Amino acid sequence: MSNIQFGLEYHHELETESLASRKCLERVSEKLFEWKPHEKSMNMGYLTLLVAEIPKWINYIIEQSVIDFATFPHVLPKTTAELVKQHDENLQGALKALKKVTNEQLEEPFYLKNQGQVLFTTSKKANVSSSINHLVHHRGQLTVYLRLNDIAVPSIYGPSADDKNFEVPR
Repeated sequence: MSNIQFGLEYHHELETESLASRKCLERVSEKLFEWKPHEKSMNMGYLTLLVAEIPKWINYIIEQSVIDFATFPHVLPKTTAELVKQHDENLQGALKALKKVTNEQLEEPFYLKNQGQVLFTTSKKANVSSSINHLVHHRGQLTVYLRLNDIAVPSIYGPSADDKNFEVPR
């Protein structure tokens, strides 16, 4: 097994990605939570919930080894402040779990279930990685929603058309 501590690698990646996610979440007014760009699209409130909640998935993947759609606890924020607070709390839980997880624990199985029925099983490592990608994907969707509502898109991997002040994440 490699000397790389994958938990710490994921810790750094999640921490870096979450800075940009938080900047996006802070810009969404609760007045737009019901807005969606198309009848087949999710509304902005649900999309922001996903971006704020995905770090919580990582905590569950590592510490619980299972997420069951029927019992996974969701918090439904009513304001932007509550949404950002939820993101920050979920992020801290995930970062704490990633800091202490071993490579051996990341090789253990993770189960995604619906009402107790196993939908799929993967290693925790694969699912943590997939969850970070999932976060980035939904944050990308959120930047499109921001643009369509004429809300300034923050810099993420470099300056945006709205935010020329880009700082390299550490």
